[in-house]
Amino acid sequence: MRARILHLGAEVMVLDKPSGLPVSARGGESLESFLPALRLGKRRDPQPAHRLDQDTAGCLVLGRTAPMLALINALFAERRVGKTYWAVVRGGPAGDSGLIDARLLKTSSAAKGWRMVVDAKGDPARTGWRVLGRGDGITLLEMTPETGRTHQLRVHCAHLGCPILGDAMYGGGAGQLHLLARAIVLPLEPDLRVEAPVPGHMRAAVAACGL
Repeated sequence: MRARILHLGAEVMVLDKPSGLPVSARGGESLESFLPALRLGKRRDPQPAHRLDQDTAGCLVLGRTAPMLALINALFAERRVGKTYWAVVRGGPAGDSGLIDARLLKTSSAAKGWRMVVDAKGDPARTGWRVLGRGDGITLLEMTPETGRTHQLRVHCAHLGCPILGDAMYGGGAGQLHLLARAIVLPLEPDLRVEAPVPGHMRAAVAACGL
């Protein structure tokens, strides 16, 4: 996991979280298992300041001190952190950019388990998007969520008519999820901007879209 450190400062660490690794879990391997190895001279383990879905790869911010962790938590809560995602989707939107404004509600059933759905009774959720490139039956989108709802980008892409490749839950088919937390900007002094590389399982599709 040390090889996946994208930024290491006195108080902040940013990791390139691999797809398939949960940030926390009641059982089995998770990022929490690696935290002691990421102390790197500190007396306490670094702690994640936010969450990424298990199957989402890319930028994950950790606080290396309690005061910085509290500050970053507040920045996320106040929606002052800049978040940029890349998603390879099946098909693609008709236009080149737009804003998805669709409330999300958590539902569950014995047959399908839990999932998020677009519902007027749900929590507000807004996602900006623009096309970065198009390939044969796929499109590469840059997505900038204004809110941080569970599965927001996955459901919003499906709502747009182009589910994320590999997102079996929301219509994107089998395989690994093609969603990357590409970049993050923390409004510190000075601003901290960190970018994650395209993971191996997404490279062919991203290249097919012209990047």
